[in-house]
Amino acid sequence: MQDGEMTDYQTFDGTSVKSYLTGNKNSMSAVIVIQEIWGLTNFIKSYSKRLASLGFLVLAPHLYSRNEEFNLYTQENIATAMRLFFEIPAEKRGDVDSVKTAMDRATPEQREVITGLMLGRGHLEERMIKDLAMGYEYLKREFHPSKYGVVGFCMGGGLSFRTSTQLPFDATVVYYGANPPELSDISKIKGPMLGLYAGEDPRINDGIPDTIANFVKYKKQIELKIYPNTRHAFANNDGAAYDKPAAEDAWERTSSFFRKYLQ
Repeated sequence: MQDGEMTDYQTFDGTSVKSYLTGNKNSMSAVIVIQEIWGLTNFIKSYSKRLASLGFLVLAPHLYSRNEEFNLYTQENIATAMRLFFEIPAEKRGDVDSVKTAMDRATPEQREVITGLMLGRGHLEERMIKDLAMGYEYLKREFHPSKYGVVGFCMGGGLSFRTSTQLPFDATVVYYGANPPELSDISKIKGPMLGLYAGEDPRINDGIPDTIANFVKYKKQIELKIYPNTRHAFANNDGAAYDKPAAEDAWERTSSFFRKYLQ
């Protein structure tokens, strides 16, 4: 399965979650790769294949698999909606009138994306956590690995952090992801975590002190690396914020981390 294949698994509400599967199906170690807000992109597939080259079985679920989202939450639709939404000053994104003004200028598709992905993110991520848990069960049922890792980027970085508080992952990697809503959930993490952060990413980095404090409080293992002068999403080689030296260093740290704790 050198080039990978598309597969699917059934999640909690009967939806078939389209997923990219690559690597050795007989491997004793499996890794779940969690998408950015853009979905199951070429970057996510490429990163999954890179992990598979280390000997892991890798599953990357497409978390927009439901019929009503598959054709709506495309990279193009998300990009245009985000540009419109982020024209609202950060301090006014919770203001009803400011959001309404932006929504009045939006197309129907843009309104749906803004409503679902930005204003309704909390509800959406709760569902995504359930979908990821079912992906974990799919790997366990079909391939029987003995160790599990998870890695995610941006939105997926926050999801990898949250998922590791609910499932017994042996190793977790978070690329510039937000903290879980309940920091006390850090007490439930099984394995070590590696956090990789951009230097110029205040929204995410504001949560790092609380992350460290709670890992200390609950006596959990964490490694962190902050890359100065880089922006959010620096690892995505298809994105505007790509920083090759930081991305390659982060990859070396990630691959070494997973080899140490999963092999």
